[in-house]
Amino acid sequence: MSEIARAFAQGKAFIAFLTAGDPSLEQTERHILDLVKGGADLIEIGIPFSDPIAEGPVIQAANLRALQAGASLEGVFELARRVHAQTPTPLVFLTYLNPVFHYGYEAFCQRASVCGVSGLIIPDLPFEEQGELRPIASACGLDLITLVAPTSADRIRRVAETASGFIYVVSSLGVTGLRSQITTDLRSIVAEIRRHSQTPVAVGFGVHTPEQAQDIGQFADGVIVGSKIVSLIGQNPTGAGPELQAYARSIKDALRD
Repeated sequence: MSEIARAFAQGKAFIAFLTAGDPSLEQTERHILDLVKGGADLIEIGIPFSDPIAEGPVIQAANLRALQAGASLEGVFELARRVHAQTPTPLVFLTYLNPVFHYGYEAFCQRASVCGVSGLIIPDLPFEEQGELRPIASACGLDLITLVAPTSADRIRRVAETASGFIYVVSSLGVTGLRSQITTDLRSIVAEIRRHSQTPVAVGFGVHTPEQAQDIGQFADGVIVGSKIVSLIGQNPTGAGPELQAYARSIKDALRD
């Protein structure tokens, strides 16, 4: 069983996202461990990037703060290595293609694997263009996780049949951010995916309340929360630990109900 598969093996998974280096890489390390203590089953580490096109204003601002504070790709690799040494909770990088391409596909994947990373999410890498990177990632033991959007109906079968790690279902059109309501027919999307794959399905983009998590947990295998976590950190950069633990606990409890 892969590292990521284990995150889904004990029930509905809570996947927590945060931006590396906001407010510092050392503080991010502590925040990750706080989320794990609260019940996070998998951690998405966002690699700071100057043009994070899939992100809403909350995570965009966190990317800028991290870059201004001096966060670097090498620093994020080392962050992952330190965290991996302290917890068995799987780690996934969320990054954009430019840093991976610039570093070199093989070198990036090898370095990520050595540092304990289990998968990659690259929002600006279309499914149809994954052919060069996917075998390299697989050879390094990394799952290349594909996003499925509400407009992906005619591609779901192809995505599902080649998926590894988990399938990331985007709840709504647009960028990440808090949403009071999610009106997409997510049940139908998840049901269609399940017709073609047994790979776990997690829903993200806009999910932030325990009630939303509980609703989604009725038909999906997990939820992904990012903007709410990044917002809590932004409001209290060096003292958010107790809040992060409590928030993670509230989402995990909702998924258990």
